[in-house]
Amino acid sequence: MTDEAARDARQDRPDTDDLDFWSFVDLANHRLATEYGFRHQLATEVLLTLNRASNIVTYDLEAAVHRPHGLSWSAFRLLFVTWLAGPLEPKRAAVLSGMSRAAVSNLVKTLVADGLLDRSPDARDGRSVRLSLTDQGHARMVEVFRVHNEREHEWASVLTDTEQRILVMLLDKLITNRDQFDVRGRN
Repeated sequence: MTDEAARDARQDRPDTDDLDFWSFVDLANHRLATEYGFRHQLATEVLLTLNRASNIVTYDLEAAVHRPHGLSWSAFRLLFVTWLAGPLEPKRAAVLSGMSRAAVSNLVKTLVADGLLDRSPDARDGRSVRLSLTDQGHARMVEVFRVHNEREHEWASVLTDTEQRILVMLLDKLITNRDQFDVRGRN
């Protein structure tokens, strides 16, 4: 892009104080196409929106539900997986919670110290351990998930049951077809 074209592009931009998320997406897509020649604006919009929705919902759940109950979002995810799928190895807990093994390992120390999680030797493999909820951890998860589930319902209820199923189907399609290209990720 020439200096003159860059100057003209800057003059055409709205004041950033006037931007909201959607007008930013429009601006980004316009600039990406006209100034840089990128062609896949709909893909950009889909993934910006997906990421924004995920961040907003996650932050809300953590702020409205988990922090008031003394948990971080990561702690809740690990306790949730252990509560419903446990006892399980830390490696499996990492896969199911979408966290790294290192993150699980660090979090386990805190949750054990807080009396919510138990870390015991695996009866089948002495080199490994199993994670399970303590009685206190189980009681906390039942209490916290009751509030969490109500908040989930508040979020999801803006969609009809059919729309919720369609959204799940579309997200599943996005996730399960990632093997068509070289995706980097934990699981």
